Amino acid sequence: MVSYKELGLVNTREIFAKAIEGGYAIPAFNFNNMEQLQAIISACVECSSPVILQVSSGARNYANQTLLRYMAQGAVEYAKELGKNIPIVLHLDHGNSFELCKSCIDMGFSSVMIDGSHLPYEENIALTKKVVEYAHAHDVSVEGELGVLAGVEDEVSAEVSNYTRPEEVIDFVTKTGVDSLAISIGTSHGANKFKPEQCTRNEEGILVPPELRFDILAEIEKQLPGFPIVLHGSSSVPQEYVKIINEYGGALKDAIGIPEDQLRKAAKSAVCKINIDSDGRLAMTAAVRKVMIEKPAEFDPRKYLGPAREELKKLYMHKCENVLGSAGKAE
Repeated sequence: MVSYKELGLVNTREIFAKAIEGGYAIPAFNFNNMEQLQAIISACVECSSPVILQVSSGARNYANQTLLRYMAQGAVEYAKELGKNIPIVLHLDHGNSFELCKSCIDMGFSSVMIDGSHLPYEENIALTKKVVEYAHAHDVSVEGELGVLAGVEDEVSAEVSNYTRPEEVIDFVTKTGVDSLAISIGTSHGANKFKPEQCTRNEEGILVPPELRFDILAEIEKQLPGFPIVLHGSSSVPQEYVKIINEYGGALKDAIGIPEDQLRKAAKSAVCKINIDSDGRLAMTAAVRKVMIEKPAEFDPRKYLGPAREELKKLYMHKCENVLGSAGKAE
């Protein structure tokens, strides 16, 4: 067994408390490979933001659990090399079993999510509590989930969303002992979060999706004052990346995300962790496609992954500085 503390990582308790008090959210950026990790760390060091390195079950299988452990340790050392010892969390995203969560804890993760939201309520409580008991014995923080997000991303999928029921949150948190709670208020997984018919057009003719259910969020905050809340499926799907991808041979249809002003509003509340995955995928794919089409003779991976890494860094810095409000909070 490897403790995350040996790797230089932190759990989420202290950084969440500071985020709630300061009215900002910690970025939880998903990664699968070296270039994504380099972009995340260099961006968060440059804008001095704490960060959650988020790994899905699929990403863990793709990257290999042993390599991930050393990549996380390397991320800590890389941040120091760049000049800042920013708080870094290694977090399991959407763990679906006790065994997976235990394995991640034993391999050096400092935080895990157990997602029992698809289960009957009492079964969700029982599974989440079991994970919490094991995690807390190793000072690892745990995120649970109430409510179901629609959409598809990695190994997570649901056709219909079910909003979190505010009347259940006190009972769930009390019985499970979770450190944070992921809720469903209208965000969704993947790049196709809304259908065009669900949206309206603004003065510039841009599709604007319906507003998140801030009334549900407010009621949850009332029930659980000061408790860390998490938003999944919170990519904004920048249309400039969608346009580049489609111009250079892609076929993205109806890719509509969560407006950034809504995320900023949420970050000023008890929402202290906001997950962003699809936006990074879009930025990376746009940059790679552009190089491949403009320079068809190129075959050196560094020549297309390098620009992808730089585009990712630009995106992540924008999220920290202008959306989540986490820039400058690592001191």
